Amino acid sequence: MSPGTTEPRPAAEAVPTEELEALRAPLTRYCYRLLGSAADTDDAVQETIIRAARNADRYDPARARLTTWVHRIATNICIDMLRGARRRALPVEMGPAADGGDIGAPLPSQFWVDPMPDRALFGTADPGDVVLERESVRLAFIALLQRLAPRQRAVLVLRDILAFSAKETAEALETTVASVNSALQRARAALEADRPEPADVLDPDDPEQRELLRRYVAAFQTHDLAEMTALLREDATTSMPPFAWWMRGGERIASLMTSSEACAGDRLVPTALNGAPGFGQYRPDESGRLRPFAVILVEPRGDRIAQIVTFLGTAERFEEFGLPASLDR
Repeated sequence: MSPGTTEPRPAAEAVPTEELEALRAPLTRYCYRLLGSAADTDDAVQETIIRAARNADRYDPARARLTTWVHRIATNICIDMLRGARRRALPVEMGPAADGGDIGAPLPSQFWVDPMPDRALFGTADPGDVVLERESVRLAFIALLQRLAPRQRAVLVLRDILAFSAKETAEALETTVASVNSALQRARAALEADRPEPADVLDPDDPEQRELLRRYVAAFQTHDLAEMTALLREDATTSMPPFAWWMRGGERIASLMTSSEACAGDRLVPTALNGAPGFGQYRPDESGRLRPFAVILVEPRGDRIAQIVTFLGTAERFEEFGLPASLDR
């Protein structure tokens, strides 16, 4: 070793394992906004932690915060994963509303934005910050982010949602502050043109919201057409990924939902996903025991429900959403 050089610090001393693990939750929130996929997010976060631990002796606290350095690793991984990938979307973006109940054939999972449980998406207790975070993980907003080029997406999330400085964002993307500012301006303009109408903030303590959701569950489970019609906005939408099918119109949706024999005996258990109320839908098996069927997002707006998204094929993810593995009838 030549004079004046020092031996690299051992990784355990440079970045203790617990410090990297403490970043797993914020990395999940970051990678999900970029990728729109639960499985891809898990893979990206795990690979980020592994690479950070493997290269911990390269981290220099005099040059950047640990979170900036680790987000740079995560950004590179996510952009690599997005290279050549199909843009994820929601059924309402795939074509016109359907006229009837023929839902067609399912499409591959890489077509769709995945739901994520609230417990994985929020890192603040401040009421003002919670409102901002909820808007930034709404299903419609995550789908909107997917329309941006990957680097623009990363810049907007780092600057406007995670509150990184322009300098930190430039370090995370290995570019210049001028480039970051330019990309941010373009990303903001692109989003503003299609920004979704604000939804009600999920508030479990709001008695009016609790009552609205209670009535929805009762109408769903009893197939009450009149009550379901009263609960849905006239312009409400419903969809069922992985099918491209979707429908608009409260009366039509209520008629379809309450006339379906497939849902006879199903039950709903509350959860929360993407900053909105949600439910685990359970369906009786041959023995009569209620088993996981699908995760449902229900988005209120005002005193009625504006959107219902039933994520078919999510039965194996119920534990992530804090939902039981089965129910007694």
